[in-house]
Amino acid sequence: MNLPVSFRWFCVLPLFALAPAAVAGAAELPEYQAASGVSGTLSATGSDTVANLTTLWAEEFKRVYPNINIQIQATGSSAAPTALTEITANIGLMSRNMRRGEIQSFTARYGYPPTPIPVALDALAILVHRDNPLARISLAEIDAIFSSTLRCGATRRIDTWRQLGLPTLWSDRAVHAFGRNSVSGTYGFFKETALCRGDFHIGVNEQSGSGSLVQAIGSALHGIGYASIAFSTPSVRIVPVSWRQDGVERITTPAQAVAGEYPFTRFLLFYVNRPAGGSLPPLEREFIRMVLSRDGQEIVARSGYIPLPPALVSESLTALLSP
Repeated sequence: MNLPVSFRWFCVLPLFALAPAAVAGAAELPEYQAASGVSGTLSATGSDTVANLTTLWAEEFKRVYPNINIQIQATGSSAAPTALTEITANIGLMSRNMRRGEIQSFTARYGYPPTPIPVALDALAILVHRDNPLARISLAEIDAIFSSTLRCGATRRIDTWRQLGLPTLWSDRAVHAFGRNSVSGTYGFFKETALCRGDFHIGVNEQSGSGSLVQAIGSALHGIGYASIAFSTPSVRIVPVSWRQDGVERITTPAQAVAGEYPFTRFLLFYVNRPAGGSLPPLEREFIRMVLSRDGQEIVARSGYIPLPPALVSESLTALLSP
């Protein structure tokens, strides 16, 4: 299966360059139609961000096929390539692209690479405690809080809220940074995009899941962190991100990801073992067909994520179902 053209195009451009026409409503997609011969157990392992969505998709799929069984493990994106290679999972759940070494390990065993399938769009939000008055934050300031390498333009680290311009009651208070652990695809994506491929500072408090990270920020008045928009709660507040394009400052939030105007936008992915020139087993094929249907993408929208552009869905299905 060749990677859909739109997906390859998206991956080689800056993430904020996604054309507005690339994202449209899930209502344009056809409804899922049940197929015959679907039975057995489907296992999916990896990203907790994607697992969150996959659990909802599984509920809908079991409504159509009550006798099938679906097992979902939120073990982090880094666990997905191994699980797919060692056949302990049918689907690898990832919130980042597979790395070269991960693809090489799979290819060395099977003679062909794993197949990536975009299943939703997501945006990482910069989150602070709900009472924090921070009005905006720049890309350089984000790097200065979370990294030790300062590759994004800052000249020194940010340790106190005074350095971010907060008023007197906040100025001397230390910034408490929260992040994901290294097995997380969100960790890898943030490292690449927000830290300019630099290194995290040793003082970042690592959390094993996005839910626990958001909970930690909501309980820490001086906290700041990052997570998928779908995990945001009333206990935290999303901070607009400022960045410059063509010499002009832009201030954007995850809500503008649908227009391709937010810097921390990404694909959420399924990886599957599809032999070159072969096809997927009925259970895997139909689950993915449901995910990429109107039913599946409406679940994406209701869950706080962003549905895929219909053109990309069409390309993915054509490539998935063709020999």
